[in-house]
Amino acid sequence: MSLHTWVIYLLAAIGLSLSPGPNGLLALTHGALHGRRKTVCTVVGGSLGFTTIIALSMFGIGALLQASLAWLTLLKWVGGGYLVWLGIQVWRAPPIGAMALRPATAADGWTLFRQGALSAMTNPKGILFFAAFLPQFIDPARSLVVQFLIMAGTFVAIEFVTEMFIASLAHRIRDWLARVGRGFNRVCGGLFVAIGALLPLRA
Repeated sequence: MSLHTWVIYLLAAIGLSLSPGPNGLLALTHGALHGRRKTVCTVVGGSLGFTTIIALSMFGIGALLQASLAWLTLLKWVGGGYLVWLGIQVWRAPPIGAMALRPATAADGWTLFRQGALSAMTNPKGILFFAAFLPQFIDPARSLVVQFLIMAGTFVAIEFVTEMFIASLAHRIRDWLARVGRGFNRVCGGLFVAIGALLPLRA
């Protein structure tokens, strides 16, 4: 990958990372509920999920999904169903103020990691985007593995910094979020449910 191509890819990746999405919303929610340190697990899980999506897109599953309506439809419903389930969990979570008064909950590092990874990997829009986006930057004359490492490394680094910033910001305004109580959980949970419900319905 030439430097010029990489710079264009870098700018596009920054734009994608800054756009609203399930993982950014998850980082915001976990940052407020569990603090920045625990949310690292969420962000690392999301980074692994995005790396997996990029690998699958570059090495063939993107073509499979675009060629098979049945696979695409199944993926949409699985991804949408998971986001709805995640939204219900966020909706039912104790208010942030109550969380501060309790000992550690069941939201251990592995749980947060798993939620971050699944949120990224079950989003069909992400897979289709990378399947359409990455081929524009692939040079067939060069090693696909090296290009994967560059592209995945660049995007994951940007996404990690962005989500950690979101999580840190959410933790800093924790006192305000505590005052709004359960309403914050319901707004975030409702957004997850809405995204999950709309995903299978989009063309």
